[in-house]
Formats: sequence, structure tokens, C-alpha cells
Amino acid sequence: MDTPDFRSQIVAYIRTQAQPPDKYAHQPRLYQLAVRLGQGQPFDDDVLFAAVWLHDLGVFVGHRPSDLTALATWDHLAYAVEKVPDLLKQWGFPAEKIPAVINAILTHLPAGQPTSIEGSLLHDADILEQLGAVGILRMVSKVGRDSRYPTHAAAIAMLEQQVQTLPSHLRLSQAKIMAKPRIDLLDSFLRAAQQESQGVLSGNDWIPYG
Repeated sequence: MDTPDFRSQIVAYIRTQAQPPDKYAHQPRLYQLAVRLGQGQPFDDDVLFAAVWLHDLGVFVGHRPSDLTALATWDHLAYAVEKVPDLLKQWGFPAEKIPAVINAILTHLPAGQPTSIEGSLLHDADILEQLGAVGILRMVSKVGRDSRYPTHAAAIAMLEQQVQTLPSHLRLSQAKIMAKPRIDLLDSFLRAAQQESQGVLSGNDWIPYG
């Protein structure tokens, strides 16, 4: 069966809009992960594909505010809800499926409460992407670039928070199974980072002797 043309148009659009460039890898990786989680369950692959590829539109440079004050209160979900429907219509996506895409996007954050299988697949896959080796890579890439993470110490603090809180938000049994080795790896990394750094992960952490 031929791949619907709207898929290639979505991919082409996100390839150009996902900035900084490393943001782009999250989408194909997340889609593959969500499909793995959905094996053996009936789900609408069109809805899942569109929701996965477009859920982060509002966090890309060029879409989010550049002013730090405005960025601090930025609602990237509201932005996606506003922009995604028109984009999907433009690409010939089935109009009757657009509400399901928006619903999945709106409930994809960890505290979200998905009401569809597509929403649950996106929700849990996105949590898994914040754990394990991939979670470490994504976090470390933000150090010095994202105002929330000016130092490695700030990134480590967020990783510690993620490993402590995110697993409890997983909804699907398969996601919980897949999370276990990721959690173990992240725990091991955090212990090693603290041990090797001797507690000095930021220049401000160091106090001169004498």
C-alpha cells in the first residue's frame, strides 16, 4: 500500500521547522517507539503519525517566542492546537481525523490524561524518550542553549527529577516494561556523574581551598 502523501508532506515540513536541528530526530524515533508500544492493539496509524510528528511544533525555534519573559509563560500546546488543523487540511489529511490528532497532542504531557489509544501511545512513548540514554542525550544537548539549563548541574537536577517522577505517569503495561532498563541506565549514569564530578557540575559549585 502506498504511503499517503500527507505523511511525506508532514515529514518534509518538520524537517525544516525542527530547530535546533537535533530536535528533528525526536519525531521519527518517537513514532517508531509508539508503534512498538501499540503492537497487538487497534489504533489509527494516521492519527498517531500526525500527532507524533506535530506534537512539538510550538517548542521549535521560530515558532516559540524569542523573548525569555514571553517564553517563560509560553503555551506550546495552545499554539499547536491553533496551527496544526490548518496545516493538516493543507496537506490533505482526512478532516474527520483531525480532532483525534489534536486530542492526542493535548494529552501527551506526563500529567496528561489521554482518552484514546493513540493519545496513550504518544503519551507513554514521549515519557520513555525522557529516560535512558536517549533522555540523557536530549538533556545534555540543551546545556548552555536552553535558559532552563545554564550548567550541567541544572541538567542533572532535571534528570534526577525525571527518573523519580516520570515512570509513575506511564499508562501502558508494555511501556512500564520498556521503562525498566531505561530507568536503571539513567540511575547508573546519575550516580556516576555525581561520583566522578565530586559534586562539582557547575563552576559555582567549587570553593577554593585556603
